[in-house]
Amino acid sequence: MLRQLSLRDFVIVDRLELEFAAGFSVLTGETGAGKSILIDALALALGERGDAGVVRAGCDKAEIVALFDVAEMPSVAAWLQENDLAADADLMLRRVVDANGRSRAWINGTPATVQQLREVGEYLVDIHGQHAHQSLLRSDAQRQLLDSHAGLNAQVKAVGEAWRVWRAAESAWRDASSSAENLLREREELSWQVDELEQLVLGDEEWSALDAEHRRLAHAASLIEGAQFALAALAEGEGACQGTVDQVAARLAELSSYDPALAAVAEVLASIQAELSDAVSSLRRYADRADLDPARLSAVEQRMEAVLAQARRFRTTPESLPELLRTTRARLEALSAASDLAALEARLSAAENEFRVLASALSAARQDAAQAMAQAVSTSMAQLALGSGRFEVALLPQSAGAIYGLEQVEFRIGGLSGQEARPLAKVASGGELSRISLAIQVLTSRSAAVPTLIFDEVDVGIGGGVAEIVGRLLHELGRERQVLCVTHLAQVAARADAQWRVAKNTQAGQVLSSIQALDFAERVQEVARMLGGVELTEITLQHAREMLQS
Repeated sequence: MLRQLSLRDFVIVDRLELEFAAGFSVLTGETGAGKSILIDALALALGERGDAGVVRAGCDKAEIVALFDVAEMPSVAAWLQENDLAADADLMLRRVVDANGRSRAWINGTPATVQQLREVGEYLVDIHGQHAHQSLLRSDAQRQLLDSHAGLNAQVKAVGEAWRVWRAAESAWRDASSSAENLLREREELSWQVDELEQLVLGDEEWSALDAEHRRLAHAASLIEGAQFALAALAEGEGACQGTVDQVAARLAELSSYDPALAAVAEVLASIQAELSDAVSSLRRYADRADLDPARLSAVEQRMEAVLAQARRFRTTPESLPELLRTTRARLEALSAASDLAALEARLSAAENEFRVLASALSAARQDAAQAMAQAVSTSMAQLALGSGRFEVALLPQSAGAIYGLEQVEFRIGGLSGQEARPLAKVASGGELSRISLAIQVLTSRSAAVPTLIFDEVDVGIGGGVAEIVGRLLHELGRERQVLCVTHLAQVAARADAQWRVAKNTQAGQVLSSIQALDFAERVQEVARMLGGVELTEITLQHAREMLQS
């Protein structure tokens, strides 16, 4: 859960540190005091987009640090391990945005990306914004709510991948059908190139071997003459050095018995004798083997000319011809597969069948989830003074299919003013829509895996006895999760386990936002203000006290 939130130079907050506990807590204060700014700061630490506008006027940067207790969250530990980040009982997320709009992020002190903040944030916090009821009017938002609540996101992802494979197969089949003539010409050209290159039968290292052999054969006379000259100088000619070295070595070996100081020189000469003998033997073998071979030289030159001719024809180097053959073969095979309409049709049919099998399974799961969700939301609506209303989740078939499956989702309301079930956007008034949205959010929050739930003025548009019920629902939710709520309703605030008051004041000509944890007496004052406005009467204070005590 969220344990601490620290802000520095964020919008109209200079410095602020908040410590949070389990249960249901509320943030209250006058409109414009900066209550939602705290939610925005936490969202920034969780990977939301940020720009230079979040930096307090006249400051270099804004900094937000959020500390979470993740000791009992193995999913977070596994994610940290997968991303090579330090894992501990505490998780610290830090975000800095400078006055130029440049953003930096850290996770447990290690530099991280905003995407990584967003990914780990999905395990930690679920934020329900004050405009959530507006998104409920969108069909895609309704579908995503149903899928998330029912735990169908993995199936939806698999269906989406199958849809993309199907579309790609269909595109390949259409391309092949419409450009068959062009593909045929290209295949013929590639086939000719492969035939020409295959006739050459050039190995990967053959050109370098031919080049080396050609240099040797072309200079055979010089090589033989050089070998014979070396033999004469070393061993076979008059005054050859091998005999002289042998005499010197023998003489020093004899003298070393009289003076050991000559022994080292004698050993060096013995080594020279051995190496010189090896060199002479190698030269003799080379001279015996070396021979002028005009026929072989002619054959090598013919082979090299054939290779060079092919290289010029294909505008490449001789060394590159084997690789060119491989790539041309691969392209020809790909084109052959792409132009095989029968194979493409079979692939298209298989891809469509795979999509429909997965999508049908998703449809069945959605049908079960829709009935359960409709019943649960209808029950919550009754608690929120919408007892005559009936919530329905309609699945509208789309036989052609889409990336999300074989049906679209539509939330409907029936029973209000005796009406038949109709789309949510066409039936509910503003106040009814707010209450329906809250019922859905409370329901989906109960099924969420995250430990911290934040409600940012989701109670807009309700009041009276309904507001008291909302407070009770959030309080009950706070027994299972950590719940933070920004509210203007005294009935909701009175149900909280803890309360902070957010206020805006002016210091040295600057408007700043501050926050204060309230004790019981201060909560009485704040709840009374929320009930009765600026002038607090004893009756209002007594009413606030009774609300808190109850």
